[in-house]
Amino acid sequence: MSTLHIGAAGELLVQYRLLRLGIDSARLTTDSGVDLVAYSPSETQARTIQVKSMEKPVKAGGKGALALGWSFPAGLRAELLATVLLSDDTVWLFTREEAQTLASLRAQQTMHLTWYVEPTNRGSLSQHEVEAHRIERKAVRLIG
Repeated sequence: MSTLHIGAAGELLVQYRLLRLGIDSARLTTDSGVDLVAYSPSETQARTIQVKSMEKPVKAGGKGALALGWSFPAGLRAELLATVLLSDDTVWLFTREEAQTLASLRAQQTMHLTWYVEPTNRGSLSQHEVEAHRIERKAVRLIG
């Protein structure tokens, strides 16, 4: 699957999950750092979302434990960051501030949000520690 297909599939999965929670969203056709605009009828304000997707976990460093990781701009324009793992249709949702706090600065203007699939003794995040960020748990509170 190409990176364009992975990205498009991730955006559609986020839209589907939001719709199941009663939240409407629309894809933007321009590449402005915002992929979706979400709106709940119970709120008066729309929320912007950038979606980052990956197909499956990868070995950290090419040979280590399985990890998930997404890069995003240090100056994230969207209010929310959705990270997607297509292999098991999982979506996590972070506020801009949460994503920037949990991520590390990798390149000059690029942050990298990463965690291991299984808990490790390395002091790094594990998937268990980000369960509270699953879209099913956060979307209604953040969007409406």
